[in-house]
Amino acid sequence: MTGQGKCAIDTLLAESFKELAKKHPIEKITIKEITDLAGVIRPTFYNHFQDKYELLEWIITTDLLDPIEPLIQNGMISEGLVLLFTNIEKDSEFYSRAIKLEGQNSFGEIAQSCVEKILLNVIDRANTGKKQKYSWLTPKRIAEYYAQSMCYVVITWIQSGMTISPKELAEIYDYIIKRSMDDIIAEM
Repeated sequence: MTGQGKCAIDTLLAESFKELAKKHPIEKITIKEITDLAGVIRPTFYNHFQDKYELLEWIITTDLLDPIEPLIQNGMISEGLVLLFTNIEKDSEFYSRAIKLEGQNSFGEIAQSCVEKILLNVIDRANTGKKQKYSWLTPKRIAEYYAQSMCYVVITWIQSGMTISPKELAEIYDYIIKRSMDDIIAEM
């Protein structure tokens, strides 16, 4: 199968999964339901994804993170954040359901892992050939820290009904990550 054919099947399965997730809790959706709605057979699903949680990871990566990676790589962090939050808002019904997924394969855990990969790439590119100031402060720990804070902000925003605009949320997040707690407390 060509890369284009694989991508088309991936997209078809993702759309089917997202549609089902708007009506049913994700943990109750079966592979058979996904494939039936997509009009493919079960083995096709397993040729593309291990399980529905890997499909969710693919959706997060493809729909949310891949579009912002070039912006982040080019130092356009604010623009990347606005695009990320806008894409979540566009598919708010799906993401409002997805964040309810808890446990071992929770939305937060899957999303954090995806964000960590992107941030680690950014850090590694920026850090090439540089000596670390603190041996404990590794690129992996930095990526984990920022991924966790990003996921907290996103999940809290979704849980609160996305009452502020993506642009305003990007400004708030940018404000928080660029200041120390002492600075923020002093400005309050």
